[in-house]
Amino acid sequence: MSSTILLRTWPCTPFKIARHVSPKSFGSQCLARAFHVFRDVRPLREYRRGLLLAGKTVGLVPTMGALHKGHLSLVRQAAAENSHIFVSIYVNPTQFGVNEDLDSYPKTWESDLAMLKELDADLEKEPGHAGRIEAIFAPTTKAMYPTLPPDSTLPGTGSFVTITPLANLLEGKSRPVFFRGVATVCTKLFNIIQPERVYFGQKDVQQTVVIRRMVQDLHMNLEVRIGPTEREEEGLAMSSRNVYLGERRRKAGLVLSQALRTAEAAYNMGTVDRDEILAVSWDVMNMMQIAQDAYKDTERARFEVDYISLADPDTLEEVQQVDLAKGAVLSGAIKMLPLEVTKDGEKLGLGEDKVPVRLIDNLILPPRDT
Repeated sequence: MSSTILLRTWPCTPFKIARHVSPKSFGSQCLARAFHVFRDVRPLREYRRGLLLAGKTVGLVPTMGALHKGHLSLVRQAAAENSHIFVSIYVNPTQFGVNEDLDSYPKTWESDLAMLKELDADLEKEPGHAGRIEAIFAPTTKAMYPTLPPDSTLPGTGSFVTITPLANLLEGKSRPVFFRGVATVCTKLFNIIQPERVYFGQKDVQQTVVIRRMVQDLHMNLEVRIGPTEREEEGLAMSSRNVYLGERRRKAGLVLSQALRTAEAAYNMGTVDRDEILAVSWDVMNMMQIAQDAYKDTERARFEVDYISLADPDTLEEVQQVDLAKGAVLSGAIKMLPLEVTKDGEKLGLGEDKVPVRLIDNLILPPRDT
C-alpha cells in the first residue's frame, strides 16, 4: 500500500493522512503539499505508469537514508533535469557482509523526511529547477526480496547480479559481497521505478563504475548521472557513517583526503609513474600513524590503511603509469578504529566512538595534453 506524507506549511489548508500514519507525528501545524511514500511495489508501479502516460520524467536518487548534503546535492541535480524526483530509502542487507555493521547503520527516518521537505520548499522558490520531490520509496525487505530472505554469504542463495571483475577489485577485495548487493538492489530499484535518469555521488567511485557497466551490459534504458563529492568544511568526504566519528577520530581521518591530495599534486607537477605518485601518499599515511602512536591513549585515534589505488578510470585495474589520454582514478580506504580511552567532556560521535568506521575517498586525475 502507499501512504501520503503531507508536509508542514502555513497557513492552514485541509489535509488527509493515511490510516497508519499518526497525526501526532506531524505536530500541530497544518499540512499541505504531499510526498507519496510507497512501501510496496505494485502501487508505486501504478503511480509511475500514470506519470509515464502524462509524459513526465523521473529522476531517481537511491539512498540508504541517513541523508546529508551529498544526497541533497544529487536531488538538486535531479530537479534540474527531470519533472519528478523519486528518492529511495532502504538499508540493503545484501551489501553488508555477515560480520559488518548492518545493525549499527544509522536510521534517521524523521530527520530524512525533514531534510527532503526543506529542500523541496527551496526548489519551489529557485529558478532553474523544473522538478520537485514527488515520491519516496521506502520498501520493506519482504518487498525487495519476495521469495527468499536476503543472504550475505558466499556463494549465497537467491537471485543476484554480479559485475566481475569490477566487483572483485578495491572495495570488493575487503567486502566480497558488497557490489553483488549493490548491483542486485539497484537492478531491482531501476526495474521497479523505471526512471529516465539515476543519480550517484562521485565519492563512491567504484560503485559508479559498477553501475555504469551494469546499465551498459544489461541494456537498461536509463542514464547514469554522477554528482561531485561533497565534503565537510575540513575536507572529509561526506558519508552517512561520519556521525560515528567524534572530534578526535574525525581529525585523524582527514589523513585519507590529505594523502590523496598530496598524490594529486605530484601528478599535476608532471609525475605519471605509479610508484612515485603513491609514495607521497604513503608518506602522509605513515607520518600520521607514527604521530598517533606517539600520543597517550587518551589523545590518539588509530587507523588501519586498507589500500591506496591508482587505477584505470574504466576498468579500475591498477596502472603502472597514468595514460595521459585517459587520466586515472586515485582512491583509498582506511578504517578508523574504536577509541581506546575516552575523556570526560570529549566530543564523541554516535556510539561513543566505539564503532569502527570505514572511510573511502577518491580523486579523479584528469587527462592531460601530451
